Amino acid sequence: MLTDAHVAILAIGHGASMATADPRFRRFPGLRIVDLTAASPHAGTVLATPARLAWHSAHTMKPILVTIETTPRKTFATAADWPGWIRSGKTEALALEALVAYVQRYATVVAAEHRRFTASPSLADLEVVERHDGSAGTEFGLPSRPTEHDARPTDADSANRQSGLVGAAWATFDRAVRAAPEELRKGPRGGGRNTSTIVAHVMAADRAYAGEIGIKVGEFPPDDRAAARAMREAMLEVIRAARDGEPLAGKRWPARYAAHRIAWHALDHAWEIEDRSAPAEAALG
Repeated sequence: MLTDAHVAILAIGHGASMATADPRFRRFPGLRIVDLTAASPHAGTVLATPARLAWHSAHTMKPILVTIETTPRKTFATAADWPGWIRSGKTEALALEALVAYVQRYATVVAAEHRRFTASPSLADLEVVERHDGSAGTEFGLPSRPTEHDARPTDADSANRQSGLVGAAWATFDRAVRAAPEELRKGPRGGGRNTSTIVAHVMAADRAYAGEIGIKVGEFPPDDRAAARAMREAMLEVIRAARDGEPLAGKRWPARYAAHRIAWHALDHAWEIEDRSAPAEAALG
């Protein structure tokens, strides 16, 4: 079955108009709609939704490059140039929809790093540039496949940008933790970790990620801020220093993939904490 987004993309791509009585299709920029609502003063006329918004500036159209990692049960969509902006869905279409749905949340991360992120991109702004089969890690819920785009070399500016956005992702996580109660709202089946347990999980994951990029970090208590800060600074320095796009420390992760994976994990749990700190009604709405 095609989703609304798929239908809209097909219509936009072929320069066609959409005949519909469903007002929800007006949320797709660039889609021309023939309003079939009998009570509407526009019935039978073509309505144009707002044109595509510029991504990097008011004058330059530039698509958002996206890579896809897919398995039969789960697919990840990754914004190739924006560390941490990764969302998943059961299908590619749903993963792309989730990526766009989280743009405002990700924009706050970018703003904290004083990076330009001023437009409101839609599905029409996404350009899928790579597709790869995922692995057992993908099925488990981890974006696990470095891509050809991750192997691109970096210059000093792009390396600083990547490390800055990873740092901003950690800062977002830390703010979510400080604002959250210890007891988080449970899921529909009564499950879900509390705040301190999530913090311990993220710290343990970051120690493992440090090892993937060549940094040995001993175990430390999750609330040891000095140890966490030292570990993060060492990890950011590795990302800042990388240039050639090769896997770090002779292992598997290029710097771009490391930035994506580390930032994604911090943000995924930051947003989980925020959502589960709110009442169920607020989280749903």
